[in-house]
Amino acid sequence: MSDQDNWYEYIVVGCGGIGSGAVYWLAKRAGPSVLGLEQFQLGHDNGGSQDHSRIIRLSYSDPLYTKLAKGAYECWEEVEKDSGLQLVYKTGGVNFSRRGGLGEKIVERYAESMQENGIEFEELNGLQLHERFPQFSASDNYRAVYQKDAGLVAAAVANAVHIQLARKHGATILDETKVERVEKTKEGSYKVFTNRGTFQCRRVVIAAGAWVNDVLSSVGVQLPLTVTQEQVVYFATSNLSEFTKSKFPIWIYHGTGSDLYGMPIHGNSGVKIGLDAGGKTVTPTTRTFIPNQTSVKDCIDFSREHIPRSVGPILHVKTCLYTMTPDRHFVIDTCHRTDHADVVLCCGAGHAYKFASVLGRVLSELAIDGRTKYDIAAFNLGRAALTDPSFKPIFQLGITKLSQSNL
Repeated sequence: MSDQDNWYEYIVVGCGGIGSGAVYWLAKRAGPSVLGLEQFQLGHDNGGSQDHSRIIRLSYSDPLYTKLAKGAYECWEEVEKDSGLQLVYKTGGVNFSRRGGLGEKIVERYAESMQENGIEFEELNGLQLHERFPQFSASDNYRAVYQKDAGLVAAAVANAVHIQLARKHGATILDETKVERVEKTKEGSYKVFTNRGTFQCRRVVIAAGAWVNDVLSSVGVQLPLTVTQEQVVYFATSNLSEFTKSKFPIWIYHGTGSDLYGMPIHGNSGVKIGLDAGGKTVTPTTRTFIPNQTSVKDCIDFSREHIPRSVGPILHVKTCLYTMTPDRHFVIDTCHRTDHADVVLCCGAGHAYKFASVLGRVLSELAIDGRTKYDIAAFNLGRAALTDPSFKPIFQLGITKLSQSNL
């Protein structure tokens, strides 16, 4: 392979949800100057972005995410126009909790953040929630917010669409190509060493999920990450018509110490439920694909109490990896602190899929322009959660805020 053959302006390491988005948005502007590298086969199940569906919503407890979510919808819409395929399904979304605990405070924050950003929503008590969606069994001891634009993204399809459109725009995508290290040359470009040869580029984008530190180590950066094995359960409910996308919303239950979430039927015949950030700590090499039966039981018990008609025989249990920062917030930055300003990185902290395309766009703008129109300053590498060894990890969403005080 000659130097000319292996030269690209931009190389993306990792072609999962965010990485595929980066390849797509880079290719729209830079065409054949873009190379995407994926260590596994495209569409693999080893990471955190490959399933039938992922939640998308405007409701977040931190206004930073609420603002970014507006961009997420816009970017998915552009991908839909470019592909001619529907990727986002608006089902409406419910955030709910019991009254009187930490969960209710989180729900209040969701309402405050949406109000601050001019997003229409409704506040419901448990009886009103049941009246709106009879599938939920909730008394007046519950509090909820409903937002009509929430829904799901067809995740596995969206990943493939990003890749196929990137190729349409001229990008090269190589799977089963593992990046071993990244080195800066004396001229200031970068060599990317892989099991299939060495490639060279002007700027590198790293979106490698649970493997991100393996790549970052060669540019002097290590993130204090916790990788966990998570899972979702699909119930083969006999009440299929009650849980279609036109009848049943996406939902998140905020508890004291943990959250659960679920989605209507999409991609198979099962109703989906999962416990957020409830899995055991693993590494990409020690993880298994064996379901955690305690977590399965937790999902069954919760569903029997709150969504009883969704319960049926278990259709499927799917595992995935969460790659979480100590404060559960994104990392989007360059590695300029270690003299690698042309290396751009992103870590989605286990809740980024809804943002996959807009984060891909952000990374493309940072790589091409050196700046982005989106407000990402707070997601920098220098914040306390990433630099202070005494920072105590908090993995439940809605507790920590980058924009204001914590709960």
